Amino acid sequence: MKNGKYSCNMSFETLEWITAIIDFLKPFSFLINAHVVNFFKDKQWEAVDQEWMSCLRNEKLENILLIPSGCVQDHWPASFKEFVHTLKSLSFPREQADLQAILADVDMAPLSTVLSQGMNIKKKHEVEVLSSVVSSVVHSVGNPTVVDVGAGQGYLAQVLSFQYKHSVVAIDSSSHHGKVTDARAARIRKHFAAQMRKSGSGNKCPDVPVTITCRVLSTEMLKALTNVPLEKNDLDLNASALNEGPRRSQSSSDGNRSSSLVLAGLHACGDLSVTMLRTFLECEEVKAVVSIGCCYNLLSEKSSENSCSQCAFPMSAGLRSLGFSLGKNARDLACQSAERWSSLGEDAGLQNFELHSFRAAFQMVLSKHYPEVLATSPTIGRQGKAFRRQQQRKSLGTQAAVDTTRKDTDDNKPMKQTNSNSDTCSSFKKFCLSAFSRLNLEHPQDLDLGATWNEADAFTELIGPYWSIRAALGPVLETLILLDRLMFLQEQGDSIEVVMIPIFDPIISPRNVAIIAKRL
Repeated sequence: MKNGKYSCNMSFETLEWITAIIDFLKPFSFLINAHVVNFFKDKQWEAVDQEWMSCLRNEKLENILLIPSGCVQDHWPASFKEFVHTLKSLSFPREQADLQAILADVDMAPLSTVLSQGMNIKKKHEVEVLSSVVSSVVHSVGNPTVVDVGAGQGYLAQVLSFQYKHSVVAIDSSSHHGKVTDARAARIRKHFAAQMRKSGSGNKCPDVPVTITCRVLSTEMLKALTNVPLEKNDLDLNASALNEGPRRSQSSSDGNRSSSLVLAGLHACGDLSVTMLRTFLECEEVKAVVSIGCCYNLLSEKSSENSCSQCAFPMSAGLRSLGFSLGKNARDLACQSAERWSSLGEDAGLQNFELHSFRAAFQMVLSKHYPEVLATSPTIGRQGKAFRRQQQRKSLGTQAAVDTTRKDTDDNKPMKQTNSNSDTCSSFKKFCLSAFSRLNLEHPQDLDLGATWNEADAFTELIGPYWSIRAALGPVLETLILLDRLMFLQEQGDSIEVVMIPIFDPIISPRNVAIIAKRL
């Protein structure tokens, strides 16, 4: 748990790292709290050091995309190079750790085609790695039942059951996910049973995971699991079972006894990851927790307006004492991945910045003609991804345009859109018409969208550098959130053993840092 200059093996070291991050971030609150949709409306580039922007507006796209990864060019201003290098030094390392060197008895076995059916590359990688980590932790604390919190379609739960032979409960708020989990588990069990019959094995076929459908809103919901019998014929468990408290199972004479648990969460969303950590501390029956967080934008945060003691940020007494808050835009920014930025191709990078330009220019339209709508902080949904797919299909259909784009970049030309202004303006108009539809707005016939685009077009080459500079702050903001959770556990004293390690390949799975805690 070190990153060159900083470490977090002890709570005082973690606090030093947190303090260094906060001291560095304070002068850049204008960047952290900005929203790129207001780029043109608020002339956000004017708040950034003009020497930085003058240099970066003429920079090659590939170098712009590497800024969040901490890469700099010799000809950049010294102050900007220092900015990028400092961000890199303050960020928790994301390179996948050597798990065998850190955790005892980690045995990472590849998933069979039956267990991995339906998983994409990302999910297969995550489940393959995390299941081995969780299994190692479970064995180290006496082999209790595993609770897969926010189980989704039950991929992790099923691998832990069928491949690692653990008793598992899968919890998810979606009843549809619960039904899918049960159906998939039944198919897998049928396959394993057939294989055993064919081989003549006398071993018992692994049990399917128990599924519970409920929305975990508090630590009490998870703590109640210790009083619920978890035998495999209780597959109709739901939130009411947790609220009823202990009840005797029809299949067991000791159904009322408390269960020992290990909580595991693969990208448990928002506050759910925090609830897992709090449950671990508050409930002695929970022997360990393995948490990989996600969706920091959905975290509840303590602020001057919200003094809730159970808010998800900040958690630690150390960070609370510093009186620092993030805000929604900063939490959104914490979800940015340097690895994803660096892996963007030239075409994808250009399309990404073009879409940001379209959305920011559309904000100008709303500001001028629909101020009452703008006051509601409107969102236009997933239009950006749909529009990007359309652009990619168009690019693939014209290979000469792709070749021209690459040649322009290789020739060190400034980062510009490769389409003609008329083509780009036409695309912007289509973007606006789709956005009007999503917001249920009438499109006034006298609205000159072309004039709006022409007004913004002179500054579109700045949005890529600006957005990249902001994105470079993302890994540091995520580090702050993770260190706060780590210190929250460290503050509990010597009875808790806790580590924080990157367990996934960050290019495949950017949210790759696991917090693993056990009772001693």
